[in-house]
Amino acid sequence: MIARPATSSTLKEINLRTVLDVIRAEPPVSRAEIARRTGISKPTVSALLQDLLEMGLVSETVRAELGPTYGALFFAPRPDAAYVLALDVGARRLRGAVADLDGTVRIRRDVLVEGLDAPRIVRASAELAEELSSEAGISRSSLQHAAVGVPGVVDRRDGKIWQANNIPSLDGFQAQVSFESALAMPVTVENDIHLAALGEQRHGSGTDTDSFTFLSVGTGVGAGLVLHGELHRGFAGAAGELDCAVDPAGFDDNDPCAASLLRYAVGQLPEEVARGPLSTEQVFALAREGHPGACAVLDEEARRITGYLAPVAAVVDVELVVLGGGIGLNGDLLLGRVRELLAARVPYPPRVEVSALGDAAVLTGAVSVATRAALEQILTLRFAALGHRRP
Repeated sequence: MIARPATSSTLKEINLRTVLDVIRAEPPVSRAEIARRTGISKPTVSALLQDLLEMGLVSETVRAELGPTYGALFFAPRPDAAYVLALDVGARRLRGAVADLDGTVRIRRDVLVEGLDAPRIVRASAELAEELSSEAGISRSSLQHAAVGVPGVVDRRDGKIWQANNIPSLDGFQAQVSFESALAMPVTVENDIHLAALGEQRHGSGTDTDSFTFLSVGTGVGAGLVLHGELHRGFAGAAGELDCAVDPAGFDDNDPCAASLLRYAVGQLPEEVARGPLSTEQVFALAREGHPGACAVLDEEARRITGYLAPVAAVVDVELVVLGGGIGLNGDLLLGRVRELLAARVPYPPRVEVSALGDAAVLTGAVSVATRAALEQILTLRFAALGHRRP
């Protein structure tokens, strides 16, 4: 591909984004400090700041703690310039949140969607968006962008969802078109575990780590890979679908998901416990009491989790593994077991930690994606209005 020369309009876009990034990184900051950090001339910085002020993305402020500043102005981001919607679609619950441009969640709510098909989940999402914005006292029109986490692979080639085992009606569903129509705003649809990994990178266990994997173990199993600071989605968006790497002939004997684990647990627990409705929570409670059968179940679960992690650790050589999901969050029972088994299988085992965000990981990642997209939309609209279009 032949590179095009930079134009004055593209340079202005680059500079505007650079100045905004500096202001958002360590506010409040003065005009002179912005020029020093960016290497952009003070007159150009002044013009760019005027643009940002007109867009409502920044505001002028003072720093009283510095004493006399001889009229110097400081600039800070305006979180309330726009808002975003984050949604986490699960088999039982739909989690929703509204956040400002700083990523601060203003309101969050979970609603039950168990048994709903894909179109009705979309309708429930639109209703939830209305309720959240109303209760937060935010105009519905101020919601700039939505990010939606869904189970399954979001095919990067056609936008359809595949392998949504927990919500079969999502298979082959055109989620982006449907959500955008119902929500009446631009939407980013992403695999939920990918978003959880981004959430951990932004505010969780992966904040200081360049390359890590987030493994969610619960109703299903999925992974999100962050490599060199960037989410790795893969060619079709299917990176992290570790179930595909398991031998189908021995799938149930190696799958760490809740249903497979409970089938194994039936043979290890007393008959009076195993014959009734059994949950992973019961198994974990018995293990904490030191029940030998339940402890054997936990040993088996650690083996299965390690079987999923070892290939990732060996091939990608990540620094950290973050465990999440309903099962993975039981760090007191699993961390020691998994660390020991992983160290025995992999020459350079990664650290293994539990998610710092719990069930908020997907929403946290969705907020991060939505705020970034919202800012980009505002900037793009500004340049379009001024006639600064890309060549």
